[in-house]
Amino acid sequence: MRFLFLLFIAVPIVEMFVLIKVGGIIGALPTIGLVVLTAVLGIWLLRLEGLATLARVQEKLDRGELPETELLEGVMLLIGGALLLTPGFVTDAMGFICLLPGLRRPLARWIMRRGVVSAIRMHTAGGRGRDDNGGPGGNRTIEGEFVDVDDDGRK
Repeated sequence: MRFLFLLFIAVPIVEMFVLIKVGGIIGALPTIGLVVLTAVLGIWLLRLEGLATLARVQEKLDRGELPETELLEGVMLLIGGALLLTPGFVTDAMGFICLLPGLRRPLARWIMRRGVVSAIRMHTAGGRGRDDNGGPGGNRTIEGEFVDVDDDGRK
């Protein structure tokens, strides 16, 4: 929680510092123009990459595979789009890292190798494939409906 608090304090301060420095070098209007340009470019790139990622998710689902990396890339695209819409050059740089496929895919694979996503998936799996104590086991609960039928076939 402290990390998020520090992040919400530090990022705007760093952004203001960078915007003031860049504005001092190239002027206020060109700085504003660059911020707007990166937002427009980011929205275009988000749309393009989002559609490509969605197509890859659909392909994997059609083959019966779980599109883990593609779903993580989708989350990264959402984060990248939000960062690019936030005014500033530092958040724009982080946003472009999340949007550009040459940077996003290796980062997504690195996150997958670190087991971050699998740990989240195991935690939120609702106990599938685990026993009642949370340990590994084959005891599964299968939800369904039943009809009580007598020995002579009547309900």
